[in-house]
Amino acid sequence: MILGIDSSAITAGCALCDGGRLIAEQFLNTKHTHSQTLLPMVEAMLKSADIMLSDVDAIAVTSGPGSFTGLRIGIASVKGMAMGVNKPCIEVSTLEAIAYNFVGIDGIICCAMDARCGQVYNALFKSENGVITRITEDRAIKSVDLYEELKTLGGSIILAGDGAELLDDATEHSFTLAPVALRYQRGLGVCLAAEGKQTIDAAALMPSYLRLPQAERERLERESKA
Repeated sequence: MILGIDSSAITAGCALCDGGRLIAEQFLNTKHTHSQTLLPMVEAMLKSADIMLSDVDAIAVTSGPGSFTGLRIGIASVKGMAMGVNKPCIEVSTLEAIAYNFVGIDGIICCAMDARCGQVYNALFKSENGVITRITEDRAIKSVDLYEELKTLGGSIILAGDGAELLDDATEHSFTLAPVALRYQRGLGVCLAAEGKQTIDAAALMPSYLRLPQAERERLERESKA
């Protein structure tokens, strides 16, 4: 039984799965900070399912890419929960969690998160016969460069993630913007992506940012000009 948690962007979600079977799930798409909503949401879901945190076998969390603050809140929350009940953790790529929303829907899944400054966090996956296969590693890429790359690919391309609309040009190319119900990272996708992955100790859980925080980038830029 896996508890899956995501707070990597504006949305937040949690789910409980047992052997790939969804037991319970909650999802929020609000502007409330995750520090206010995440733990109460998890607690309410477990209570509704009549499951104790100590009953789960592992806790999975999106470790990045995503919002620096959101990732820190999610990972810190999971560390606290896991240490409190002595349970292992599982790191899941946020982009991979999005891809797992499309199990059973064949096509190339272009997962993109808005990274600002004309960039997206992106990875490409193939969904075929109920199996998700990674095509590229997680990366930070200019949205115009990704758009040009997608134009060279054949077959059905599904755009997902909060950066999907930056790439959507269905009038010119065979891109399909994922429906809202599947577009964003969810707790269920975290659970499904976590199946079969190696568990780690909560203390080893770390965020994966892909690029430096904006303040750090600006500092380095100032120093380079000095």
